[in-house]
Amino acid sequence: MLTVSAYAATSADGPLEKVGIERRDLGPLDVLIEIKYSGICHSDIHTARNEWGGTHYPVVPGHEIAGVVAAVGSEVTLHEVGERVGVGCFVDSCGACDACASGDEQYCTKRVVQTYNSRIGDGEYTMGGYSTHIVVTEGFVLSIPDGLALDVAAPLLCAGITLYSPLRHWGAGPGKQVAIIGMGGLGHVGVKIAAALGAEVTVLSQTLSKQDDGLRFGAHHYYATSDPATFKALRSRFDLILNTVSVNLDIDLYMSTLAVNGALVELGLPEKPIRVSGFSLASNRRSLAGSMVGGIAETQEMLDFCAEQGIGAEIEVIPADRINEAYDRVVRSDVRYRFVVDAGTF
Repeated sequence: MLTVSAYAATSADGPLEKVGIERRDLGPLDVLIEIKYSGICHSDIHTARNEWGGTHYPVVPGHEIAGVVAAVGSEVTLHEVGERVGVGCFVDSCGACDACASGDEQYCTKRVVQTYNSRIGDGEYTMGGYSTHIVVTEGFVLSIPDGLALDVAAPLLCAGITLYSPLRHWGAGPGKQVAIIGMGGLGHVGVKIAAALGAEVTVLSQTLSKQDDGLRFGAHHYYATSDPATFKALRSRFDLILNTVSVNLDIDLYMSTLAVNGALVELGLPEKPIRVSGFSLASNRRSLAGSMVGGIAETQEMLDFCAEQGIGAEIEVIPADRINEAYDRVVRSDVRYRFVVDAGTF
């Protein structure tokens, strides 16, 4: 076993603290990764503070991991020592169900193993990327192309694939009208990717405070949803809307902006059930759907695409002793646009 430094939450209302955790011995198909950067995702905060329930303490969050291979098991063929790699939201699946067979391991029907807070044995749970090292089975380790700096690549392992997967699934590209609700940690990456795919991109944000950024990231239009005139102007406009915010919105208002056969896809996870009128769905044959991250192959495709297009997250790199401050700032939306922790400070 390898003992490494990490930051863990030990209760729902306490701060994250520096601890020592054990990583498993390297198996034949395992990869030991020296973590260089770990992104802070809002999911980390929800889990650390038990806002979704089911948190097992202590918990080490972090599923936006970028680093370098430090050692490999005797049977590893996919990665080599010194390679730049990443790990996203899950580290194992059954490999046999229909979802896994089709490359959608994130929807594994038997036992998708999350990067943290996922039970793996009697009283044992996975510990995430807020640490100096992690051991992961080779098939769940991604290669980070040389064209992507590790710090801006880290958030792509969650935020990037969370947006890329539905954009690809619903056919975003030339001739398509795509709207992104929210210009935060998820939304800003979605704007960049949707624009690079060739879609005409509109940002729907509560105010115009981030309009300059949105246009710089590739958006063609930017509207304030606090202005009632916005929904009249955009009626039946969009082929696809991606909702990246985690608060309960008036979904019927946003559904009214979908064109015939348009889809609104939920990516944020609001606290209360989503309410929508049947008339909103029946009109224009509209759909309300949801999406999680992508599978391993699609995540690799996303990383390669972002490297080719020069797409990375907009980040603020912080030392580990500022994680608790960063959590509070994320909750206040006081970041442009993702915090990334320098793992050398764990």
